[in-house]
Amino acid sequence: MDKDIRDVVIIGTGPAGYTSAIYTGRANLKPLVIEGPQPGGQLMITTDIENFPGFPEGIPGPELMGRMREQAARFGVEFQFGSITEVDVSRSPFSLMLDNGQEILARTLIIATGANAKWLGIESEEKYRGRGVSACATCDGFFFRNCRVFVVGGGDTAMEEALYLTKFASEVVLVHRREEFRASKIMSLRASKNEKITTMLNQVVDEILGDDMKVTGIRLKNVKTGELTEHACDGVFIAIGHEPNAKLFKGQLDMDDYGYILTKDHSTETSVKGVFACGDVQDFTYRQAVTAVGTGCMAAIEAERFLESIR
Repeated sequence: MDKDIRDVVIIGTGPAGYTSAIYTGRANLKPLVIEGPQPGGQLMITTDIENFPGFPEGIPGPELMGRMREQAARFGVEFQFGSITEVDVSRSPFSLMLDNGQEILARTLIIATGANAKWLGIESEEKYRGRGVSACATCDGFFFRNCRVFVVGGGDTAMEEALYLTKFASEVVLVHRREEFRASKIMSLRASKNEKITTMLNQVVDEILGDDMKVTGIRLKNVKTGELTEHACDGVFIAIGHEPNAKLFKGQLDMDDYGYILTKDHSTETSVKGVFACGDVQDFTYRQAVTAVGTGCMAAIEAERFLESIR
């Protein structure tokens, strides 16, 4: 039976998953990576990454992910395409069921399943994603120097995005569907004091407007009167939150109120020994490729040390 038990299984192939694969591969732990429905993660739909160290000219997201995968493969990492449908971490070895019915057993498990930005769900949003529509001001704000941009949302995330965008944009318009923002008082106060930020309340996005190349405007609908108004802009940032891909582990691992997997301080160790979480699935705060890489490294080293301790 032991020969069928993997020392390390990694779920997810974003920056965190690939980094943990590289490190565990170099440690000769022969990791198995379950690639999931979207190998490469969110960066596969990111056109240009200009803040990842080592690429002064920037690099397309798919190219960066391809390089990471190639580097992991160099160290003997095994990849398996498929989705996990069921997990049991209540006993060791941990059990994972693939969508093809295959069961995989693991002594350690590294969860790098990431998180997805919540979107409005309108067709024009998808059409202009990467061409003026974004869900990450830190990633894309630089491209909107001296531009007018709209931020959709009413929580702390929306305030943070709007405040960050004022470093580049000439005007930032906060759009919220309610009469008042639900953000914390301190964040709302900071936004209200910033001269570059204006607000439009009781409004929802009806359509994102553009030409064949990029966003040129936004059409809003007043939730009280139904009136439609069009506004010129260069970009639309959706800031209505993120959803961590952690539903498989609900009831098995400790999570916060938003569904992010909780890890111990200065560690990627979860509430179950031998199970580690890295990247956006446990990072509510930063959600950057470079921080995901860092926690992926941590998870790999901690998994290696855990394996040494049980042998």
